[in-house]
Amino acid sequence: MIGRLLGASALIGLAAAPALADEAFVTNQTGDNLTIVELSAMKPLATLPIGGKPAGVAASPDGSRVYVTSPEGHFLTVVDAAERRVVKKIELGGGPLGVAVSPDGRRIYVADMYGRDLIEIDAATEAIRRAEIGAMPAGLAATPDGKLLVAAARDDNALVVFDARSLARLAVVPVGRHPYGVTIDAEGRRAYSANVESNDVSVVDLIERRLIANVAVGSHPYSVALARGRAFAANQYDESVSVFDAQSLKPLGVVKVGEYPESVAASRDGAFIYVTNWFSNELWSIDAATLNIVAKAPTGDGPRAFGAFVRVAN
Repeated sequence: MIGRLLGASALIGLAAAPALADEAFVTNQTGDNLTIVELSAMKPLATLPIGGKPAGVAASPDGSRVYVTSPEGHFLTVVDAAERRVVKKIELGGGPLGVAVSPDGRRIYVADMYGRDLIEIDAATEAIRRAEIGAMPAGLAATPDGKLLVAAARDDNALVVFDARSLARLAVVPVGRHPYGVTIDAEGRRAYSANVESNDVSVVDLIERRLIANVAVGSHPYSVALARGRAFAANQYDESVSVFDAQSLKPLGVVKVGEYPESVAASRDGAFIYVTNWFSNELWSIDAATLNIVAKAPTGDGPRAFGAFVRVAN
């Protein structure tokens, strides 16, 4: 009988334990800080000073760390996501912009937009390796298996594919004009780049390392998110998000959002898309299936959040 009571009590305790909510870590470039937003309630939780006009952001796969680039400060900031505090700043020089984390969390990759370089940082030792990307590097993304890294060489109008272990350049794939944000699908087969000057999204086959198509979207697309078999591109000048089928590439709709949308990211279950709006200082939530606006949350001044800004709480 006692055993049964103890078992029941344990089950009650487990049922009562609240689930950890995912969070958005939004870099506010004009405000020089980082706003943390709880996504289930779309409620700001904290603001951390960063400095150096923070722009790029990426959460580690286990949710323990968030990495922020500061192009004007020439450093990378390491944030303890659970404790919501700055751990350290790593001096890099140049203009660190795009940032990505390896699937095992052991390596951080940074695009130096001034120095043409890819910078690899060992998360444990902070040892650094460099490889050349090309002219004006911007977005970065790693394949889910950690074998490939894809970088946007903006002024070369190309995506550059690297072997993530050796940092050897495996391919240079011509895409649209001025590719910026880069996103890779869950299978690691396709990369999507938002091309600011040609108003389209390039879809690249990473197995064959060739361009599949350029998909027309709105004016000045900045970044791309994937959810529910759909691609979502934030169009800065149109104040909208273009939606198309990620496989067939057929257009599915356009969602009007806030002023000057910068970056988009998906929730872990793909149910929602989150959009930062630079001029309206807001983070918006969109239902990925219905394309309805769900909620809005205030951010700091000039929210950019360039990269994988959603932290999955574990």
